[in-house]
Amino acid sequence: MLSLNRCCFLKCRGDGTRSRASQWRGAAAGRPVVVRCGSRRIGEGNGRGMAMESAHEEVEVLMDPKSTVGGGVEDTYGEDRASEDQLVTPWTVSVASGYSLLRDPRHNKGLAFTGKERDSHYLRGLLPPVVVSQELQEKKLMHNLRQYKVPLQRYMAMMDLQERNERLFYKLLIDNVEELLPVVYTPTVGEACQKYGSIFRRPQGLYISLKEKGKILEVLRNWPERNIQVIVVTDGERILGLGDLGCQGMGIPVGKLSLYTALGGLRPSACLPITIDVGTNNEQLLKDEFYIGLRQRRANGQEYADLLHEFMCAVKQNYGEKVLIQFEDFANHNAFDLLAKYSKTHLVFNDDIQGTASVVLAGLVAALNLVGGTLAEHTYLFLGAGEAGTGIAELIALEMSRQTNAPIEECRKKIWLVDSKGLIVSSRKTSLQHFKKPWAHEHEPISNLLGAVQAIKPTVLIGTSGVGRTFTKDVVEAMSSFNERPIILALSNPTSQSECTAEEAYTWSKGRAIFASGSPFDPVEYAGKIFVPGQANNAYIFPGFGLGLVISGAIRVHDDMLLAASEALAQQVTQENFDKGLIYPPFTNIRKISAKIAANVAAKAYELGLASHLPRPENLVKYAESCMYSPNYRSYR
Repeated sequence: MLSLNRCCFLKCRGDGTRSRASQWRGAAAGRPVVVRCGSRRIGEGNGRGMAMESAHEEVEVLMDPKSTVGGGVEDTYGEDRASEDQLVTPWTVSVASGYSLLRDPRHNKGLAFTGKERDSHYLRGLLPPVVVSQELQEKKLMHNLRQYKVPLQRYMAMMDLQERNERLFYKLLIDNVEELLPVVYTPTVGEACQKYGSIFRRPQGLYISLKEKGKILEVLRNWPERNIQVIVVTDGERILGLGDLGCQGMGIPVGKLSLYTALGGLRPSACLPITIDVGTNNEQLLKDEFYIGLRQRRANGQEYADLLHEFMCAVKQNYGEKVLIQFEDFANHNAFDLLAKYSKTHLVFNDDIQGTASVVLAGLVAALNLVGGTLAEHTYLFLGAGEAGTGIAELIALEMSRQTNAPIEECRKKIWLVDSKGLIVSSRKTSLQHFKKPWAHEHEPISNLLGAVQAIKPTVLIGTSGVGRTFTKDVVEAMSSFNERPIILALSNPTSQSECTAEEAYTWSKGRAIFASGSPFDPVEYAGKIFVPGQANNAYIFPGFGLGLVISGAIRVHDDMLLAASEALAQQVTQENFDKGLIYPPFTNIRKISAKIAANVAAKAYELGLASHLPRPENLVKYAESCMYSPNYRSYR
């Protein structure tokens, strides 16, 4: 029987990965091969088909832990129950050398391979003789990362690690989440997107451009994984508060999906980042010799709609009804239309509209413990009336309506929005975009934020404008003049676009503001007291929300699921957090928080009849925790 000259091993995967037969037939060169998983023979052949009977020597098989065929890797962590799909082929075969194993990020362990594993998988001599633990690897890498003074250097080092050793990347991110979250996501990911062409090394995810029109299903089939549960897709038109970055917006889906795994526990192989490239209107990028996207102005109208429709249909055809498609950083005019168009036929979620709304609502519900009253007893003023602002406003109104049994139209009257032209009022209704019209209330026109604050006298001021330093000293002082504890949420990302800094909010309010921002700020000392600013980061919500959809097998997203997620997050804020002025829990507990959010979301899916994984587990929190991906190394036979 073929031993492949002891330079190759047969790799048997159980994650839905499909290897082309030529990959191993070429290596076998027509010689007989037996494929075994542990003691079980699962196939034999000669590189031209599984039909040969004779065998003299068996070849060691490296099993992926997700396989539904028993065997090669000891999986003691109980993960991935939610992601098992018995309909996909549970194993495939490819031939690779031990040298290739070291370059396979999913299975590579570097110096953590034991002596026995080095012998079994032809690694002897390919590594220095020392064997180290994953914990020591983590310690060394954190030491190295802290030597970098430039955040973008840390980002690039983390991306290199992800491409080299996937489990170690997630181990690092999970164990050091508060330190590394700003590195792999906001604010550093914004700079990474701006410079994506210059720092581009290896492609991550799929790039679907206008050149692929008519071939999108074929492009999706080029991706090696078949069991995809979450897709994050962007067209790059409105990346954070940085505007149109075209194809270079890929950093956002890549970053979001890293958090889906690290914070929500979804398998990395079940996550697919996608960029839809229809061009860019960013003149600077079009002239940049390092730009990696289409060098043309952005397509729109029917051409754009047709491409997106082909994409949505191809995703459903290739991955099925239960794949979650998360729209990310689309411009307002497309974001609302896509969500409305496909929410009835696909499992779709817009994090900018719905995720932001859910996390902000959770913060407001928690803040009531500090300021008193109910949601309906407060008055809200937004600076910014785009997808984030109107999405938050609508979810607040929906929760008010649920609590008071009042019509949602009445609840909306407690919420006011200011856009670039001033306060949104009834006299402007004919010229407003459709998503702004519900917020056009009776009032005289006011052209600026300060005038609106003085006239409306809100108890809550929320910034979603994408324009930095718009909460001026006059605005914050006005808020403080008629509120004992003004709630000020400066949510725009990245940090440079925040409506005000934490230091400004606390100083100008004389330490009375309840403050949270979209990007992180350091603690502030004022009048001898340390204030710890909260972060209204979508990462609190979307990883757990996605996990809840996956473990329930949800087929549609319902607004009540967003309310359930907000409720679960608000319940995680402790008295100790409130004593520091925080309205969000620390990120150090994010995996437990995500499990509780997932359980709440899944419970609502079962209640609404939108769940397909039956029967419902008795304890959804424990079930969610048991389904989470673990970054700890596996033992290979």
